[in-house]
Amino acid sequence: MSLPEVDDVFNADLANVYKKAQQRVPVEGEDFDIGDGDVTIAAITSCTNTSNPGVMVAAGLVAKKANELGLKPKPWVKTSLAPGSQVVTDYFNKAGLQEHLDAIGFNLVGYGCTTCIGNSGPLAPAISAAINENSLVAAAVISGNRNFEGRVSPDVRANFLASPPLVVAYALKGTVIEDFITTPIGVSTAGNDVYLKDIWPTNAEVASTMAGCMDRAMFQARYENVYKGDAHWQAIDVTGSDTYSWRAGSTYVANPPYFEGLSMTPAPVNDIIEAKPLAIFGDSITTDHISPAGSIKASSPAGQWLSEHQVAQADFNSYGARVAIMKS
Repeated sequence: MSLPEVDDVFNADLANVYKKAQQRVPVEGEDFDIGDGDVTIAAITSCTNTSNPGVMVAAGLVAKKANELGLKPKPWVKTSLAPGSQVVTDYFNKAGLQEHLDAIGFNLVGYGCTTCIGNSGPLAPAISAAINENSLVAAAVISGNRNFEGRVSPDVRANFLASPPLVVAYALKGTVIEDFITTPIGVSTAGNDVYLKDIWPTNAEVASTMAGCMDRAMFQARYENVYKGDAHWQAIDVTGSDTYSWRAGSTYVANPPYFEGLSMTPAPVNDIIEAKPLAIFGDSITTDHISPAGSIKASSPAGQWLSEHQVAQADFNSYGARVAIMKS
């Protein structure tokens, strides 16, 4: 094949990819459709940058400006807010930002690691079905530090890491395949196109807001009894012991057989002869496909095993929470 012919094939393939990206499929029972590149998860999740008040306040200011203009996230976007500290809630409330985050769907879901460990929860069944039945490449935009395909959600293949204010912006935009600068992010209640620059706070706005809503006493008050826990934590019935008491029939934690027959004296080191790889994977396979930490799909072997052990799908939890028990 000549170089011009190669170019023709390549350009035709690109055209097909672009054409597919423009195709959208209906979502059963809804008045919207979805397509490749649509953001189905937008999460401000507890990781490195949710300890940075600057970007958290910026996210709240983006939400405030968006809410005042009447913008809402696209209806196919699942939004959530999970700061790493209760102090974030304190300064959000003091600055009057939490109400605006709530208004555009970024309600507080808890404190701690959520979406980047796969605890985003399931997508709406109709959206999940539309994605899987049409092989769509749905996207997630999260403020975490893990974006492996097998980790964030079993329905979402394109995962992007972003700062908290950009997470809010992408929820409003609803897609990752349109230019953020030259195309509007939404339409205001007045009917005007709104661009990212219209809702993005200045450094001075962020600094002045932080100065008015944060002080040292907030952190002292929250962390003074950080290990005490709330009433739910204190009410957990526990029995103190030097070793863990394995619970028969638990579908969470089972006594692993790794140490059965183990001698206190290690065996001598021997040569490894004619060893062969167990499996060879392509570039897109990550450790989270092999040993996932995210949510458990009902159709997966783990989901089938749990169903066989009378565990309801709502109680599947995640692979990360269920240690060493997924076996047939």
